[in-house]
Amino acid sequence: MTVTIYHNPACGTSRNTLEIIRHAGIEPIVIEYLKTPPSKPELAKMIADAGLSVRQAIREKGTPYEDLGLANPALSDDQLLDAMIATPILINRPLVVTEIGTRLCRPSDLVLDILPSDGFTSAFVKEDGEAVLDAEGNRIV
Repeated sequence: MTVTIYHNPACGTSRNTLEIIRHAGIEPIVIEYLKTPPSKPELAKMIADAGLSVRQAIREKGTPYEDLGLANPALSDDQLLDAMIATPILINRPLVVTEIGTRLCRPSDLVLDILPSDGFTSAFVKEDGEAVLDAEGNRIV
């Protein structure tokens, strides 16, 4: 299975998502989107495929969101996408694309929805100690 993660190594949620993918035995294509942002059409497709609005895909915390006036409801999706491409830190992360689907993996365990269910056979615990999978690889709800 091909898995692509738009990753920020400085983000704990992104690191946890990457490790869950690897725990499934999959080595994903890792795109550090701050260095190599997606094109505007690629970003628009990922957002739509994830079932999100463009506003839901914008990261506000720790970004110049307010300074750029992006809270203005009069801004179009096209204008917001332009801002996200020009300033990639505005792209919420991590976005993960698989053959099963596309998700904004916040929280990181949402990646389980788009990975093969039979790929897990052991426990997984996030960096902060939160258990995601039990000893048999079953999702902990």
